[in-house]
Amino acid sequence: MANHFSALKRARQTEKRTIQNRTNKSRFRTALRKYRAAVQAGDSAQSKSLFGETVSMIDKAVKQGVIHKNTGARYKARLSAKLKTSN
Repeated sequence: MANHFSALKRARQTEKRTIQNRTNKSRFRTALRKYRAAVQAGDSAQSKSLFGETVSMIDKAVKQGVIHKNTGARYKARLSAKLKTSN
């Protein structure tokens, strides 16, 4: 374990940030799973409503640094393509 005050502080901050990052990533993945399940089930009404929420979660994940900006754009493009083919 760290001995200096600054190193102890960094350890505390790292623990806090790790928990936040894990929570944000989990929320993001859950939103993707829900959307994909709705598309797979063929429920177009639910798919359309979940699409907006999922895109919002992707944008939040990009903003929080969970995923890269281009990765978020790629996710959104693929999800919208899936929505168009399922209808």
